[in-house]
Amino acid sequence: MLGRLDHVALAVPDLDAACERYRSALGARLSPPKDLPDHGVRVVFVELENTRVELLEPLGTGSPIARFLEANPAGGMHHICYEVADLAAARDRLVGEGARILGDGEPKIGAAGKPVLFVNPKDFAGTLIELEEA
Repeated sequence: MLGRLDHVALAVPDLDAACERYRSALGARLSPPKDLPDHGVRVVFVELENTRVELLEPLGTGSPIARFLEANPAGGMHHICYEVADLAAARDRLVGEGARILGDGEPKIGAAGKPVLFVNPKDFAGTLIELEEA
């Protein structure tokens, strides 16, 4: 069911500062910032040869990233994203295995313009998993 690792997402309290740090200290190639109001975040991707790192900043106090940063003020790993060939089939399989899909269970469009779903971290050793249709 799982395809390649698409990205690891890091919540950051200041996206501009995080981008500058990645650019100056690591020589990172960065995507332009993108607001995703449906997800309550502003994102930038650090482009690597074999995957990406997603830097997430909250859009407002109701954002899930704002809540994450309340508990982790310096930021940290928020989720890991895997590609799947068929998102609906992956969702149905996971639900059949007892996993819980967050939200209403229906895909939303993610930062890459592809459908995504999130799986409850309590079902995967405390790790929030995003599934993205390849």
